[in-house]
Amino acid sequence: MKDGKKPYQTETVSEKKTEEGPKLSGGSAGTLWIVPTPIGNLEDITLRALRILKEVDKIAAEDTRNTRKLLTHFEIHKPLISYHDHNEKQRSETITSDLEKGLSIALVSDAGMPGISDPGFEVIQRVIEKNLPLEILPGATAFVNALVGSGLPNKRFVFEGFLSRERRERKKRLEILKEEDRTMIFYESPHRIKETLRDMGEIFGPRQGTIARELTKRYEEFIRGSLAALLEGLEKAPLKGEIVLVVEGFQGKKEESFEGLSLEEHLLLVMETGLSKKDAVKKVAKDRGIPKREVYDVGIEFEDSTD
Repeated sequence: MKDGKKPYQTETVSEKKTEEGPKLSGGSAGTLWIVPTPIGNLEDITLRALRILKEVDKIAAEDTRNTRKLLTHFEIHKPLISYHDHNEKQRSETITSDLEKGLSIALVSDAGMPGISDPGFEVIQRVIEKNLPLEILPGATAFVNALVGSGLPNKRFVFEGFLSRERRERKKRLEILKEEDRTMIFYESPHRIKETLRDMGEIFGPRQGTIARELTKRYEEFIRGSLAALLEGLEKAPLKGEIVLVVEGFQGKKEESFEGLSLEEHLLLVMETGLSKKDAVKKVAKDRGIPKREVYDVGIEFEDSTD
């Protein structure tokens, strides 16, 4: 092992780490532990996660009611404090203050890894800025299961999380992603999945996709097919439960980028593809979102390559 430990060697919260790692006791600051929790099946929690939850002084939870059920199941009794989207700033200050006093705290979300489409980023950032001890435990993350089970290329991928609820903003983001050649992963609500698939079909065109639903739970399901087929299926039988949508990356020829080109250079580049000056002016104007007259004026002296 890199740190000289034997495989599976454990270390309690009260023990100190090597010189490279943070000290966890002896009058030093306490450690913030980022602890993933099961995304469905309770058997997926790790032995290390259970040990840390039993040893810390406090547990910061996205929803204390949900976390209390998890802790009760594993007979863990620790003080709980809420840490969610609406109190992140205030709670981050409280947590870092407690860490500076030497208390150890575990941060959990309702399911999966805190900070991944869940609260956690602000307190992690604050802990790093203050150079306080931080430990991240490995554990369940829904998008990894969905990607592997999708059957789509997974050597390179991009995680997009939740798209905007507002259609205009959602379509704007999809326009940016339409030439993304890596497999794309999205979280989506069952109430918006049809709208999202409809927008993707309009912007992305024909693509393969996979809906991964209720991962690790009793009714886990993978639905694979074209975006159009997925949408057609949902029209007949709407889905319930938490959804991960995996979408094939762009496989076509990407449009030439005009970033950094002057208007004259852009027009010449388009005309070199064989388009007439008139059609090239139209294309450049559309690409840049400017009036055709503005493009025509800068290229008035250009010879038409189709003449």
